[in-house]
Amino acid sequence: MKRVFKRRRIGVTNYRKRLALLKSGKPRLVVRKSNKHVKVQFIEYVPSGDRVICEANSKELSKIFPERANLPTTYLTSLLAAKRALAKGIKEFVLDIGLARPTKNNFCFVAAKAAIDAGLVSNFGAEIDEKRIRGEHIKEYALLLKKQDPEKYKRQFSEYLKQNFLPEEIDKLFEEAKKKVLEWSGNQKLS
Repeated sequence: MKRVFKRRRIGVTNYRKRLALLKSGKPRLVVRKSNKHVKVQFIEYVPSGDRVICEANSKELSKIFPERANLPTTYLTSLLAAKRALAKGIKEFVLDIGLARPTKNNFCFVAAKAAIDAGLVSNFGAEIDEKRIRGEHIKEYALLLKKQDPEKYKRQFSEYLKQNFLPEEIDKLFEEAKKKVLEWSGNQKLS
């Protein structure tokens, strides 16, 4: 009887894709998203198992940007992780999307764009809608909802409001947060 790896059996690893990524010999940019947070890691393969070189979590941005798992947060989190990767001497990467579907404006592709914008090199070349990265789609929806149904606006954006962020100003918040992340040096906290 042929032995099948448990991770393949339960459908959480595609070993053919993984092998192709590992053959490149470059660190992998891995993006994982939950309902509330985004985690971006730069991982390298070693024979004893994968080793995380550096990472960033969207929780770290909580003082300068709303804690949500959306495209603007993904971009900023990846920008922070890429700055840390540059500080550790990483110059290039390959994108590891795992089992995520490669759809237009996918959060994995947004993270790759942020890493490239930070100064890393990759062969990634998909086009990303800049307006969605800045959160203009969230702003437009918030303005529409605030005008048409204020109660639904309060329910829908309650987490933003609890954190003292206005969703209709997310594009301005994004630009300020991006500036802070780009100015960040590894020896102080983001604030």
